[in-house]
Parts: sequence; C-alpha cells; structure tokens
Amino acid sequence: MSGSETRRDFLETSLKTGAAVATVPAALQGQNSTGDAAIPTTSISHEVAIRVAVNRTQQAVTLDARTSLLDLLRERLHLTGTKKGCNHGACGACTVLIDGRRVLSCLTLAATCDAVAVTTVEGLAQGESLHPLQAAFIEHEAFQCGYCTSGQLMSGVACIAEGHAGSQEETREWMSGNICRCGAYPGIIAAIARAARKA
Repeated sequence: MSGSETRRDFLETSLKTGAAVATVPAALQGQNSTGDAAIPTTSISHEVAIRVAVNRTQQAVTLDARTSLLDLLRERLHLTGTKKGCNHGACGACTVLIDGRRVLSCLTLAATCDAVAVTTVEGLAQGESLHPLQAAFIEHEAFQCGYCTSGQLMSGVACIAEGHAGSQEETREWMSGNICRCGAYPGIIAAIARAARKA
C-alpha cells in the first residue's frame, strides 16, 4: 500500500482482483502457466486385501492400509474383547497374539497381518471350556473393572509360553507392559503362577 493510497482504496482493489480471478473461464482453469493442458490428478488407492486367520477362522478383508489391527478386530470383525485403552501402546489393553507372539494391536497395521494367525481373548476358550489362565483369573479374583483383563490374559498366556513365569519377580517384569488401574496385580501374578504350574 503506497503512502497516498488509503485503506479503503487498498480493500477495493483487493476485492476487484479477487472477483476477476474468480471469473476466469473454466476452460482456462485446466491449463498450466504455459497454456498446455494440466496433468490430471490421480487418486491413489489406500486399500489392501488381506487374508488372516482370526481365532482359527479365515477372514478375507479389504481395508484401508492405515487401519490398525485393533480397529480391524473391533470395527470390522466385531471382536470387542480386545480393548482400546490408550491407543498409543502404553497400557497393554489391546494385546493379542500373532502366531503365538504377543503384540500391541493398536500399534500394528492390519495390512502387515496377511497370512498370519491372530488370537484374541475370544479365542482362548475351547467351546465351553475356559483356558486354564481364564479359570485361574476367576479363582484368584485377578480383575476388578475388567477393562484391562483381556490384555492381561493374552500377555499372561504368552508369558507362560515364553517361559517367563518362573518366579513372581520374573512374571512382574515380563507383565510390566500391561497396566491395571484397579491395582489387581497380586491376583494377576498369582493366577499366572497357577496356570504356569498346570502348563
């Protein structure tokens, strides 16, 4: 804005310029600065198709490549036993097993789970027969609100299978990624020790 130009003059000029740009013929809008036709934009597909065995049942799904395993389980497959706690990998509530190895499903892309076996808390029991760790959780009252229980169970099953339930101290160390806000840790550790003795 020059020294002789008033604020009103500046605003009027700006509005006229904006109106002129808005009325550029549609035919010219598809051209670049050299007058050539602009390169059309292409939409990039973010969808991937995977086949995954969830609780011994084969699933074929097409999903957004950015979908987490947690959201696939809860939103697409309706297996809501796996809980969304912090959604940042800090609480362990979303723990599931992939080929027997415990993982945080909120930090795992579903697209990386093609041709693997996923086990959630719904897949622990065999029909009406509870998994030994589930029975031990009931026996030792290893839960209160229950929100973290599915993640605690899945980590506990893996902890026993990995051979990390030899002592209370070892179990606490290897279960430290699973947070119980109710403080039911003594029952959880006792339940894992009981199930480990039966394994």
